[in-house]
Formats: sequence, structure tokens, C-alpha cells
Amino acid sequence: MISAKGYAAQTHESDLAPWEFQRREVGPHDVQFDILYCGVCHSDLHQIKNDWFPGIFPMVPGHEIVGRVIAVGNHVKKFKVGDLAGTGCMVDSCRTCESCQQGLEQYCLNGNSQTYNGREQDKKTPTYGGYSNTIVVNEDFVLHIPENLDLAGTAPLLCAGITTYSPLRHWKVGTGHKLAVLGLGGLGHMGVKFGVALGAEVTVLSTSPEKEADARKLGAHHFVVTKDREQLNSVRGKFDFILDTVSADHDYQVYLSLLKVSGVHICVGAPPSPAQMSAFSLIIGRKSIAGSNIGGIAETQEMLDFCAENNIVSDIELINIKDIHQAYERMLKGDVRYRFVIDMATL
Repeated sequence: MISAKGYAAQTHESDLAPWEFQRREVGPHDVQFDILYCGVCHSDLHQIKNDWFPGIFPMVPGHEIVGRVIAVGNHVKKFKVGDLAGTGCMVDSCRTCESCQQGLEQYCLNGNSQTYNGREQDKKTPTYGGYSNTIVVNEDFVLHIPENLDLAGTAPLLCAGITTYSPLRHWKVGTGHKLAVLGLGGLGHMGVKFGVALGAEVTVLSTSPEKEADARKLGAHHFVVTKDREQLNSVRGKFDFILDTVSADHDYQVYLSLLKVSGVHICVGAPPSPAQMSAFSLIIGRKSIAGSNIGGIAETQEMLDFCAENNIVSDIELINIKDIHQAYERMLKGDVRYRFVIDMATL
């Protein structure tokens, strides 16, 4: 076994603290890489606190992982020692179901293996994430990180980036489309960058007037304060797509009214309460409300290559791992522009 160290929550009532644990040995098809940077996702805090479902403890969070390869198995063909490498939200899947066969491992019908708070495909061995110094992953779930990208800014692409890129590609958002991005946070700011790079006319919908300057700096063409009834009315029936990144409760009917005929409201945020809406909000205008998860491995690599070509990374604040609890407190207040990333050299 490989000795590793990281930060873990021992129970859902305890704070993260240093913890030493064991990784598996590098198998024939495995890649081991030392972790340089790990992004901080809002879901890390949700899972530590059992907000969504009972967790597997001890829990080492982190699924936005970038590092450099230090060992490869003797059958590995895709990586060599010294390569930059990354891992996102998954470390394995069944490989055989219809979804996996289509490159949609994120929708594995038999359950993929999450990078942390999950189990390997043996359904027994717990997975531990990127708040640690090293990780061992099957080469099929390791991503090539382009050399020209800022590594710290690249880490959040492996969750926040692909979560927004995947639906935009699925619905073929691009030139000639009017795209609204609802919410300007860790997900939203990536939605703006991708929407603009794909050629769409991008409007940011936000409750915070003070974010307008940031939205325009990110490339947004328009900004609408959703608390301002006059501004909201001015964009009724205007958008082909709304990319909804908000994880707080909000009124979907208000935003469905902003869609054109056949418009699509795409949910990537996960509010705590079930959505409520009248069927007429959809019927009048043949509108759709849809959801999207992360992308598959091939699409995630496509996204990274797209970012390399278009010089896109996340806007981040680099932190010491000892400051993780303060970062969580600030994240809850929305006090981050727009993603925290842990410098793992501080572990």
C-alpha cells in the first residue's frame, strides 16, 4: 500500500483535520500522481455535513484534482512519468452499460465510482479525494492537462468547468443563440466564459447589481438585475437557453417566462427544495426544463483542450489548506471570486 496524507472529516459532526491513510498500490492500468492543486467545490461541504445523503467516513473531499505523474502501471499507454494529469468527479465506472458504452460514464447505469465519498467498483473499497498529497487512478479516468494552462486555475475546470461546458455542447449552444446565465458564482462565471467562447450572445441574470462589472469583464454582453422588475420585464421571451447555476431555492416560473418559444431552461445548480411550477409555464411556448450533470471522460478532455485553445481557466483564490474552514465560511456567504483552490504544497 502507498502511504498518503490529507485532510479528512472523521464524522459528519467533525471538522476537517490532518489524517494519514493508505492508497492502493499502482496496478497494471493505474496512474499515480502527486497532487499540486485541488479545487474547493460547494458539494465538498454538503457531503462532509451529510446534507444530501449519509456519507462514508472518514471522508477526504476534493474532486478537482491537478498534479504530476510519478508512477504508471506496466500496461499504461496514455501517460508517462512527468506528465501533467487531472481527475474530476469520477475514478471508475462499470464500463459495460449502455451509458458507459456511449462515453457517458457520468450516467453509468450501474453506478460510477465517485472520486470521494464513494466506493470502487468492487462496491466495498472507499474512495478518498484530492485534499491529499497523492492519488492512484485507473488511466482511463485520468485526464491530460494542457501544458499552456495555469495549473491552479485549471483545477476547477474538472467540476465547475465540465458541469457548464457539457450542457452547452449537448444543446449545441453557439453563434446566433441568446444565452442567459442565471447566477454568477463558481459555475456561473464558467458558463459565461464558455458561452462567449462558443459564440452565443450572453446575458447574466443576477440578484447582485455589484456583480455587473465582473460579468462584463468575463465577457458577458448584457446584465440584468433580477430583483428589478423593469429590467426583468425587458427580457421576457428573449432567450433560447437559460443555464441555471443557482443552488438556492428560486422561482422557476419567473425564469421560464424569459424563454422564447421552444426555449430550454437547463439546471446545473441543485437547490435543497423540490421545484414547483405550473404546467402552463411549459405548455405556453413549448418550453422545457432540463438538467445536466458533469461530462464523460472524453467530453471532459475535449473541454480541457477547448480551454487550452481559447485560454480559459477559472478565476480563483489560492489558499493554504489550513484555511479551509475559513474558505467554507466565505463560500457560504458568496465571498469568493469565483473558486477557492488549495495549494497542496501547504499540506
